[in-house]
Amino acid sequence: MHFNKLTIVGVGLIGASFALAMRKYKLCDFITGNGRSIENLKKAKEMRIIDSFELDPQKACDGSDLILFATPVGSFLEIVRKIQGSLKKGCILTDVGSVKGRLVNEMEALMPEGVYFIGGHPIAGSNRSGIETARAEIFIEAKCIITPTERTSKDALDKIIYIWKTFGSIVELIDPEEHDRIYAAVSHLPHLIAYAIVNTIGDLDSSYLRFAGQGFMGTTRIASSSPELWRDICILNKDNLLSTIDIFRSNLDRLGKYIKDLDSRSLEKEFNKARRLREGIGQN
Repeated sequence: MHFNKLTIVGVGLIGASFALAMRKYKLCDFITGNGRSIENLKKAKEMRIIDSFELDPQKACDGSDLILFATPVGSFLEIVRKIQGSLKKGCILTDVGSVKGRLVNEMEALMPEGVYFIGGHPIAGSNRSGIETARAEIFIEAKCIITPTERTSKDALDKIIYIWKTFGSIVELIDPEEHDRIYAAVSHLPHLIAYAIVNTIGDLDSSYLRFAGQGFMGTTRIASSSPELWRDICILNKDNLLSTIDIFRSNLDRLGKYIKDLDSRSLEKEFNKARRLREGIGQN
């Protein structure tokens, strides 16, 4: 499996790590980067993450065999409309976004004849978004969710699966809509809660933050994630996220009632239930 030209649209932590992994495993000959910051693209070239760069996404994608979208998901459709005319037959587009669902179908509908989109979501990364921390090894033993549809080309799908397995990722195929229901619960809600926790302390008294220990820092680590990225995720997965928020609110209200009623037995029961679930992660 080999690609002549790879284009990374959005050279941040994950986009840069993907480029480094493609280079490490000799899966492509030439890598072009595209993004909004010329300073970041110049740095990426100096670090040999990419071989060239273009600020114009159409120029960046011209003649590419593989294109990775690693920008905030809210920009995908606009970018595809800009590059449609430069997509060569046989080109595969994929992504690393945290939202699939309707977006996958919309991306597929915009593909010219003979060009394919395969939705992807590596469960890897960090709250830090810069290319300075990018590394090819970030995907080793990380789950990578691939979201094919009825229209998906088997050949294109096999190529994308091959890439992620070569990186050392654990590949799982999931329906795009199911993907969004799952990640609204296990990813999008926790990020929203982390932002809310930090802002709650800010509303109380931001000086309290200097007394925070490792528990608080660990719980709220993801509140340092890109606001632009998570803004788009929340909006695009709105319905699933709102449903999950309702269930969370119900759980929080129940705990509040137990505290108000001094119901220590029910509190301990809830905590034990959560502890068992948390300790069971990864055992199935």
